Amino acid sequence: MPTQSAPAELAEIAPKLVELTNEVLFGDVWERPGLSPRDRSLVTVSVLAALYRGEQLGYHLGVALDNGLSVQELSEAITHLAFYAGWPNAMTAITQLKKIADERS
Repeated sequence: MPTQSAPAELAEIAPKLVELTNEVLFGDVWERPGLSPRDRSLVTVSVLAALYRGEQLGYHLGVALDNGLSVQELSEAITHLAFYAGWPNAMTAITQLKKIADERS
């Protein structure tokens, strides 16, 4: 069973979406051997930040830290993507990272 899962309360309204999230996304895609969980987290955080998907970004920043990325590495990735994905996206992402880092320290 994957370590990540969709919020259980969503199964009441979207049971198939929760099932697919848990079994396909987290149970298969995230568990594939081609990339480490750390690398998958770096890719996921970068894409979520670049696409301004703030609702999912906070969760995945926490997962990225749990998967071995440091606050400094995530900060550097966010700084780098500011030039490719836009300043507002990077500022939103770095604000979320700061909040999560503060909560964990």
